[in-house]
Amino acid sequence: MQTGTIKWFDKTRGYGFIAPEDGSRDVLIHYSSIREEGFQSLNEGQKVEFESQLGPKGPQATVCVPYS
Repeated sequence: MQTGTIKWFDKTRGYGFIAPEDGSRDVLIHYSSIREEGFQSLNEGQKVEFESQLGPKGPQATVCVPYS
């Protein structure tokens, strides 16, 4: 899994972007990809582990797990 930081997350719309720690292109994150019980949103600056795949508009997280 890759690691990164939440760049921003719109709780109303349920999506945002992850800035990968390896410096690669920002990754779209949708709330349905969050794999932590009780989490439906993420906070700016929050650290996450994620897996991604190339979507129609660029990289998109398929699994996202917050960590400290």
